[in-house]
Amino acid sequence: MGESTARTESDLEMRSVYSAADLEGFDPEARLGQPGKYPFTRGVYPTMYTGRPWTMRQYAGFGTAKESNERYKQLVAAGTGGLSVAFDLPTQMGYDSDAPLASGEVGKVGVAIDSVDDMRVLFDGLPLGDISTSMTINAPASTLLLMYQLVAAEQGVDSTKLAGTIQNDVLKEYIARGTYIYPPKESLRLISDIFGYCSTEMPRWNTISISGYHMAEAGATPAQEVAFTLANAKEYVKAAQAAGLDVDTFAPRLSFFFVARTTLLEEVAKFRAARRIWARIMKEEFGAQNPKSQMLRFHTQTAGVQLTAQQPEVNLIRVSLQGLAAVLGGTQSLHTNSFDEAIALPTQKAARLALRTQQVIAYETDVCKTVDPFAGSYVVESLTDELETAIWELIQAVDDKGGAAAAIEEGFQKQEIERSAYDQQLKIDSGERIVVGLNKYQIDEEEKYEPLKVDPAIEAEQHERLAKLRADRDNGKVEQALGELKRAAEGKDNLLYPMKEALAAHATGGEVSNALRDVWGMYTPVDAF
Repeated sequence: MGESTARTESDLEMRSVYSAADLEGFDPEARLGQPGKYPFTRGVYPTMYTGRPWTMRQYAGFGTAKESNERYKQLVAAGTGGLSVAFDLPTQMGYDSDAPLASGEVGKVGVAIDSVDDMRVLFDGLPLGDISTSMTINAPASTLLLMYQLVAAEQGVDSTKLAGTIQNDVLKEYIARGTYIYPPKESLRLISDIFGYCSTEMPRWNTISISGYHMAEAGATPAQEVAFTLANAKEYVKAAQAAGLDVDTFAPRLSFFFVARTTLLEEVAKFRAARRIWARIMKEEFGAQNPKSQMLRFHTQTAGVQLTAQQPEVNLIRVSLQGLAAVLGGTQSLHTNSFDEAIALPTQKAARLALRTQQVIAYETDVCKTVDPFAGSYVVESLTDELETAIWELIQAVDDKGGAAAAIEEGFQKQEIERSAYDQQLKIDSGERIVVGLNKYQIDEEEKYEPLKVDPAIEAEQHERLAKLRADRDNGKVEQALGELKRAAEGKDNLLYPMKEALAAHATGGEVSNALRDVWGMYTPVDAF
C-alpha cells in the first residue's frame, strides 16, 4: 500500500500511491454491479449521460416576481433545461412582505411570493407543462407547491403533468440553516401530508429534496454531509409509514440534494458511496421492493462556501472543477454557481457563464460518452469503501440517539458540524489549507466590480400589492377557508386540501402559515435560552 501523505476532507487517510493491493478482496459484482442496477454504485440509470446529459438548472430569483420572471426567460433562452427558484427570507419563514419581521428583507436573497397573484407573475409566459421547476422552500413548501399547482391549472396544465421538486426538508433546517417554523413533530406531519397529496394529485412531482448541501455549507465534511442527510431521510420514511403510506408508493419520488466541492476524487467517491448506502437502507431496513424506491437520485449545486470575494473570476475555475466532480459522480441535475455569488446576487452575464460551464462539460468533453468512468479505479474505489464505512458509523451514532429528530433535539448533528467547521477555519488561518487568492497568491488591489443591487422600493411595491389583494378579495371566504385549515390541523385530515382552498380564495402565504402557527405554535431551539 502507498505511503500516507495527506488527509481527505472527511479526515480519512489519502495515500500517495494506490495499487491493486488496496482493493484486495474487492468483489466488483457485489460492490459495483451494473449501472442502473442494485446497489446503484455506478449510477441510477443504465445509460446515464450517454443518451442525454443531466438537467441543467440555474438557481435564480430576486426582487419582485416580474424581475425574476425576466431572468427565467433569459435562462430558458440560453438553453437551461429546468428552473430553480430562490425565495426571499420572509417567504421562507412564512411571513408576508408587509409583516413587521419582514422589514428590510423583502426580495433580498430571492423572490418575494406572497400570494397566487405573485406566483402567476413569476411564471408568466413560461410553459409549466413543458419545464421542470425546482423550488428551494422548506417549512412553507406545501403553500408554494399549491400556488404553483393553481397557476398551472390557470394555464390549462393538468396537475398530473407537472414535473419538478420542492426541497421540503425541514429537519436540516434545525441542524444547519434555521428557516424552520413549527416544531419537528408537526413539520413531519406536514411533510407526510405532502407525500400523500402528491401521490394522487401530482404523481410526477418530487415531493422532497433531502439536503446535505446546507450542512456542507455550514462546515460538514463529506462523510457528515451524506450521513446526516440519509439519517434525515430515514426519519421522513418512518413518518410516512407511520401515517399509513406504503413505502413503494412514495419512495420513488424522494430525491436528494448534495454539494460538489473542488476535491474532485473524494466527491466522486462520496456520491458513489451515498448511492450504495441508500439502496441498502431502503431494501434491508424498509423492505422497499421497487428498484426506483432504492435509487438515490440527486441534484447537485457547486460549493458556494468555497467561493471567494477576492479575485472572484478565479471562482469560474473552482465552479468548473466542482461541476465536473458532480457529473463524474453521477448527478441527475446540476446548478453551477455564478462567479460573483460571494459578493452579491449574480449579474445576468455571470449567470449565463455559469450555465455555459455546464454546457462545455456536457458537449466539449468526453465525460458523457461512457458511464461511470472511475469504476475500478484503485483510488476512487478505495475512497468509496472508506467513506462508506465512515458514513455508516455516523448514521449509527444518530440511530443510537433515537433517530434524526431525537438527535436534533440533543444538538448532536449541529455540534459535530460546528466542530468540523472550526477545524477547517483553523487550517485556512494557519495556511495549512490553501485558498487561492485568500491566503496565498493574493494581489495588492482588487479590480473594481459592480454587483447587482436590489431596488429597496420593492418592499413598498409588495406592500401595495398585498393591500390591493386584501381589498379586492372576499375576506369572509378567506376567513372561512383558514378556519377549515385550522380544524384540519387540530385533527388528522390531509392539510393540503383545505390549504389549497384557502390559497384559491386569495389567502396569502403568511396567513396560511399563521393559521398553522395558531394551532401548532413555533419551534424554539433549546440553546436559545
